[in-house]
Amino acid sequence: MTFPITRHRRLRRTASIRNMVRETQLTVNDFIYPIFVTVGTGVKEEIPSMPGVYHLSLDLLQAEIEKVVASGVQSILLFGVPHDKDAVGTSAYDHNGIVQEATRAVKTWAPQLVVVADTCLCQFTDHGHCGVIHHDERTGTAEVDNDASLELLVKTAVSQAEAGADIIAPSNMMDGFVSAIREGLDEAGYEMVPIMSYSVKYASAFYGPFREAAHSTPQFGDRKTYQMDPANVREALREAEADVVEGADMLMVKPALAYLDVLRMVKEHFDLPVVAYNVSAEYSMVKAAAANGWIDERAVVLETLTGMKRAGADIIITYHALDAARWLKGE
Repeated sequence: MTFPITRHRRLRRTASIRNMVRETQLTVNDFIYPIFVTVGTGVKEEIPSMPGVYHLSLDLLQAEIEKVVASGVQSILLFGVPHDKDAVGTSAYDHNGIVQEATRAVKTWAPQLVVVADTCLCQFTDHGHCGVIHHDERTGTAEVDNDASLELLVKTAVSQAEAGADIIAPSNMMDGFVSAIREGLDEAGYEMVPIMSYSVKYASAFYGPFREAAHSTPQFGDRKTYQMDPANVREALREAEADVVEGADMLMVKPALAYLDVLRMVKEHFDLPVVAYNVSAEYSMVKAAAANGWIDERAVVLETLTGMKRAGADIIITYHALDAARWLKGE
């Protein structure tokens, strides 16, 4: 049948009809809210390149957690900004490290809140890379030692699980990181703690504001030997498949907006929950445009998050989470 028998506008005629036939539903249950915790007391410092996002010391974290709970968002992702850094990221797996302390506190204040712990070394190393550096005296070069890094990542994951983290989210992109962490968690008695793997993580220019927030900019070189080339898509399937085989429980695509094709492909090829990370520069660009009056922030954010959900995301990590939760309630 064709026009005038078929009229597509019939199902768009009223808001109620549009709601009835809507194919993609964005809800507060889809969101994970990232939080940056730091050492000290009385610290609430806005990150210059991420308006509305703060470094928070533990004594001020509770108020933020209360806001999260009140919003209806059910999960947070913790990033730690330590005081001391060294070559091997010792504070990442310290029993009293900043992420571990924050996790214990959050589980005391809001035990129902799902705490996801980012498992990486970059915030904790003095060189800013995601693993241990091997210096080749013969050639004068330095590179990340994959296998030596795995040992420390396992220690970090286990310490986070011991602190009460509900989900371990390794973001380091070392080969074999999922299998190493799965084995380490199981041996330590945390076989029921799931792994949300940063399976498909590109070496992206969209991480700039995050690196300011996490104080994790590499002091030399870049991360292109372990994060993916933005031009590659078939490689994403290889990375995701390896993580599935190694025991991942959820697969992440990061960043989200420039990689919606990758997100859709991962969703179609694997039956695990897929996570999209709406990263820092994606957030900051919207904030900057809204501050200048160039866009309707609410409309753009909800459309963007819906696009990620439509492309295949089951879960969305986003700095917009608290605002989006409020907007979805009509506030």
